[in-house]
Amino acid sequence: MVELLGLDSLLAQFITALGLALVGGNGLAIINHSRGKLPSKVEGEFRPGRARFLLAVGLLISIWGIASLVA
Repeated sequence: MVELLGLDSLLAQFITALGLALVGGNGLAIINHSRGKLPSKVEGEFRPGRARFLLAVGLLISIWGIASLVA
């Protein structure tokens, strides 16, 4: 049933998409903060350590997903 529906490939694609979303979102947040752009109607402070940590986690997740697709 798993092979018929291709769930292994679908799960690897979801993992890759999640990792790339983490990389893209946190990378964009870091770039915008370094340029001095702030999002409108957002309260709170920018945490560069947290953004870098989540960027690294997203990079690891996306590499894992891509490796699962290739293997």
